[in-house]
Amino acid sequence: MNQIVVGISDLKVSGNIGDMLITYALGSCIGVAVYDPGVKVGGLLHFMLPDSSIDCNKAQKNPAMFANTGIPLLFKSCYKMGAEKKRMIVKIAGGASIMDDINYFRIGQKNITALRKIFWRNGVIIDGEDIGENHNRTVKLHISTGKILVKNSANVFEEL
Repeated sequence: MNQIVVGISDLKVSGNIGDMLITYALGSCIGVAVYDPGVKVGGLLHFMLPDSSIDCNKAQKNPAMFANTGIPLLFKSCYKMGAEKKRMIVKIAGGASIMDDINYFRIGQKNITALRKIFWRNGVIIDGEDIGENHNRTVKLHISTGKILVKNSANVFEEL
């Protein structure tokens, strides 16, 4: 199996059944995993911040950093490989409150809210989620099966 690491502010897509996409250390960041079982194409996005308007130059250089630029790019990248929106399975993880005990910055919650607004406006249904709370997560997407696994606070991988 070919393991492809998706870094922070990064996204990867694949149609190779020998690939497994993985992203680590989702704290307040959110991992968005999408998969089309009809063509066995999937993608994984690890975005940091909700809205690119805070730094348009960074968004232009790295659209995967932000929800409002990374999510559309993820879907479009999968469409280029033959995926269709109506068949896509969508699962999300992250959006935690890490090192923000008084919830002052609320980056995790702002990321969740931005993601939900984008999905709602575009008619995208979330098929599974593990969000919020106060622990990091790791997400895996197996292209051969479409299984999306998340490592939870007990350090165990479970299907999302």
